[in-house]
Amino acid sequence: MVNFQDVIKDKFLDLNAFGSLTLVDFLLGLFISFLIGMFIYYVYSKCFRGVVYSHNYNISFVLITMITTMIIMTISTNIVLSLGMVGALSIVRFRTAVKDPLDIVYMFWAIAAGIATGAKLYPVAIIGSIAVGIVIAWLSLKRARNFPYLLVIHYRSEAHEVVLKTIRTLNSRLKSKTVRKDLIEMTVEVNLKDDNTAFMSLLQDQEGVMDVSLISYNGDYAI
Repeated sequence: MVNFQDVIKDKFLDLNAFGSLTLVDFLLGLFISFLIGMFIYYVYSKCFRGVVYSHNYNISFVLITMITTMIIMTISTNIVLSLGMVGALSIVRFRTAVKDPLDIVYMFWAIAAGIATGAKLYPVAIIGSIAVGIVIAWLSLKRARNFPYLLVIHYRSEAHEVVLKTIRTLNSRLKSKTVRKDLIEMTVEVNLKDDNTAFMSLLQDQEGVMDVSLISYNGDYAI
């Protein structure tokens, strides 16, 4: 009489049937890919500089790393299976819009780490992920120190010289200027190395200046 437990053990737990892949290798690769995925998750959450942080999108990096590892381990054991997997994956289409180009970098990072882990190149996956994480953290910190802002000023024509004199004292660059009779709207990009916004009060106190707004700006859109 056939023992059901023996069938399960032979068909599902005996990974030796897939060439050189063993159960220990599979669990080790899955565990390392999980740790690397959590490292990517941590780096993304700490270095995110976009408009709206998506927790679900960040979780996907952990899952992508683990799933890619499983796929690479599967197709590396059998040439016929690998050809079938490539054909199956070729029909998959991803149409999710990615607003920040850096999000694509994180996705490729997760896929690359999963491929290296699935191929049992653990030093490449671990050291490479640490190096990428350090570079992203360093560049993100450097960007945060010189975060640009948009200064929007509405004023009358008689205050034009005073406004220009104040703007020249800042590290600024003119973005746009709109003139409607004696009303002027000026948008200027300014770089602040600290939180000193005393110049806004100085502008607001000038006669002819109606309002002053300071908006966070990342180069593509305002926050």
